[in-house]
Amino acid sequence: MGDLPAEGTPQDAVVPDPDASYERAADLSLVDDPVERATISEQIGRPARGRSAVAHRCAHGLPTVLRVDPRLEDGTPFPTVFWLACPLLRSRVGTLEADHVMAGINQRMADDDELAQGYADASERYVAFRDELGGELPGDPSAGGMPGHVKCLHVAVAHELAVGDNPVGELALDQVLPMPCPGPCVDASTVLDRWGPDGSRVR
Repeated sequence: MGDLPAEGTPQDAVVPDPDASYERAADLSLVDDPVERATISEQIGRPARGRSAVAHRCAHGLPTVLRVDPRLEDGTPFPTVFWLACPLLRSRVGTLEADHVMAGINQRMADDDELAQGYADASERYVAFRDELGGELPGDPSAGGMPGHVKCLHVAVAHELAVGDNPVGELALDQVLPMPCPGPCVDASTVLDRWGPDGSRVR
């Protein structure tokens, strides 16, 4: 999006994985390393909630997308299974939303039956995956506006990067990638000075 990378900066800090799938996402190990959990809290700027696994990493080896259990420890439903952790990617997707890209995509789905059907089918697979992971949730069965419209591009992008199954997320990624990044955005050697081993804030 017009950024000029500094010398030595990875030109493609976030690259979709052609092998991403629901099967692989289901087999991910939960984050139990204190540094990684603190890193996630640092990236999102608040204590990480819920049990999570890293579904996609950036060129610097840091979490890009998390797979989060559908329910928190107290049973509260979590809003989405796939969560964007990368601050720079969140910012770029947020710029798309601010530029009203979602309105254009929603109009495109209204005019493009194939795109609309692909999005609805992706929603069905997402719900099946989430229910298999943690049981059915009450209320709205999907996330991010699926299956009929787009109300959160962050969810669509995280879904696409994690499992390669969100055509709206793919459209958004086409507009934000390649993404030069001077990173890493978190210094693993000092992150525990700010976040405890459980992801809570120290200072």
